[in-house]
Amino acid sequence: MRILIVGGTGLISSELAQLAVQAGDSVTLVNRGRSAAAPPPAGAHVMHADATDAAVLRSALRGMRLRGERFDAVIQFVAFGPEHVAEDVETFAPLTDRYVLIATSASYRTADRLAPTTEDTPQENLYWEYARLKQAGEEVLRERAASAGLPYVIVRPAHTYGPSKIPGFTANSRLPWTLVDRMRRGADIVIPGDGTSLWTLTHARDLAAGVHGLLSSADALGRAVHVTSDEALTWNAIYAEIAAAAGVDAERYELQRVCVPSDALVAAAPSQAGSIYGDKMHPAVYDTSLIKSLVPGWSAQIPFEQGIREAIAWFEADPDRQQVDADANAMLDRVAAIYRGALREAGREDSARP
Repeated sequence: MRILIVGGTGLISSELAQLAVQAGDSVTLVNRGRSAAAPPPAGAHVMHADATDAAVLRSALRGMRLRGERFDAVIQFVAFGPEHVAEDVETFAPLTDRYVLIATSASYRTADRLAPTTEDTPQENLYWEYARLKQAGEEVLRERAASAGLPYVIVRPAHTYGPSKIPGFTANSRLPWTLVDRMRRGADIVIPGDGTSLWTLTHARDLAAGVHGLLSSADALGRAVHVTSDEALTWNAIYAEIAAAAGVDAERYELQRVCVPSDALVAAAPSQAGSIYGDKMHPAVYDTSLIKSLVPGWSAQIPFEQGIREAIAWFEADPDRQQVDADANAMLDRVAAIYRGALREAGREDSARP
């Protein structure tokens, strides 16, 4: 296949680029070339352009369009709103046989009971603008693609991790090594709620394999599909696996744990309200029957126990990657101290009763 990846050096897109090159595809990446979770794979062609600027992108692709060249698939990783997707429809309709929009499973309506999410679950996120804008991008694509003659597929990833990304509930996104650093130096580890809510984590390599399979699935056209692992872990289990992979003794780690409700975390870090209230404080378990039917033989292969060790090894391979977030550390220290103090006070009050 001849494919164009808009992005190509981020967590997920770099895995897709590597997989596609290994599969023998002709791969072109479009990105600004400013930062990368991984360098472009050998054999890929790289075009440096700001893919968020439609005029700049069209100028970069103008030569291909004039020559009548086409891609079998374009995979869009960096469209975060309806205006960008609307421009993409015009840009790529003459250039590709399949446009793949990477959306998000955070657009699904969260449930107050445990029920596997399907692609038919209503999309409604009242708290997170990021998810609403991604959903609006989907709607624009469905509205405009047919009249433009642009076949499309929508992919909704869930919480994805891998090299360059160690997952956490909050305060761990910008500089992911922060959580491992806290574990290793004995700092308090803030666990959301009581840690028993189920959460699905998917390795970027598994997600990339699912996306690559969808590029040649005729039945996928015009559909939205989430690509996730079938392994759902509690937050207690997730953090315990990270600690074990980081070499932290289980008994020592248990003493570091502090359970804190979501409301307190949002109060301490208001900017995280959308991600917490609109996503992570709810259980997330997915029905993966659709992706498995569209891409026969695909299933997520990397258990979290294995994947998190690979992620930590990636950070350990280069000390420059091991940066910590001072603001996040301060927030977590403050919240944990409040709750440890409250637990001590509650214990004193109980012991004082006759």
